[in-house]
Amino acid sequence: MDLKYVMYIDGKPEDVWQIFVKPEATKAIFFGSVLKSTFEIGSPYEYVGPGNDGDETVHVYGKVLAYEPYRLMSFTEHPGPSYRDNHAELETRVTLTLETVGNCTKLTLLNDQWPDNHPSYDSTKESWPMILSNIKTYVETGKTLDFGW
Repeated sequence: MDLKYVMYIDGKPEDVWQIFVKPEATKAIFFGSVLKSTFEIGSPYEYVGPGNDGDETVHVYGKVLAYEPYRLMSFTEHPGPSYRDNHAELETRVTLTLETVGNCTKLTLLNDQWPDNHPSYDSTKESWPMILSNIKTYVETGKTLDFGW
């Protein structure tokens, strides 16, 4: 039931890392959302952007579990309150690791610890490859993919 994806990107780990932490990059990749967090272990984070509740919709939120710049980021993840009434019960874990391989970066994403019958599993399974492909394209070209939305 774990979701695991591995991708190789023509860029340095520092370039890939920026996608996850710089507001202009997260907006480009994560559908107009920015990541709000202090990145301290145990601190909260949330991806906020246009959506069901206007420009400040919380799409996902959770707590930072690990944060080692340019190498590792791990956090719990809940769907935003406007997506599921029982959002607080629907916790998974996301772990991103970056490794240098030759002149590229190996990005591994593991989304695990899914509770039984999580209502967002199927949509998440479909959206991660789109997000990861967008990250690869953005790092390599400075542009995002056009999904026609």
